[in-house]
Amino acid sequence: MTPSNEPFIKGEFLLQRMEGKGGWTYVIVPSSARNPDVPFGWLKVTGFIDNYDLGQTKLMPLKGGGLFLPVKAAIRKVLRKEAGDTIALLLYADLRPYELPQELIDCLAMEPPAQERFLDLSESEQKRTVEWIYDAKTDETKIRRITETIARLLNPAAR
Repeated sequence: MTPSNEPFIKGEFLLQRMEGKGGWTYVIVPSSARNPDVPFGWLKVTGFIDNYDLGQTKLMPLKGGGLFLPVKAAIRKVLRKEAGDTIALLLYADLRPYELPQELIDCLAMEPPAQERFLDLSESEQKRTVEWIYDAKTDETKIRRITETIARLLNPAAR
């Protein structure tokens, strides 16, 4: 399925930050119902923060109900926004399966054992790996991270 044509959330929202070292910066998503068919009621969405394309991401549950959208430092840096700033949020419910970048698929295909091990990972492990690779600030770092990922998959005992 593709994202719905109607926005799930549209409006201006305040970036907030959890207290303490390593606290997340996030947006509370109002009037959102948890999805009872997925772990913890997470809801897959796609959309934009200001003009930044989020791709596929998940809204996460809050204690006491409701959901929130974590906003990574890399996104905040591009937008030049921090906790206390207002952002424009446009989100659509997304029921598509998680998609791997074609570049990574091509690299993994060159090492079939690594590709097989990668595909055996859970969706959340795959996504974490993809995010780590593609959060790189330079192409050189991205290439190094792809190479490291393939090496770890080929030699899982070396972790």
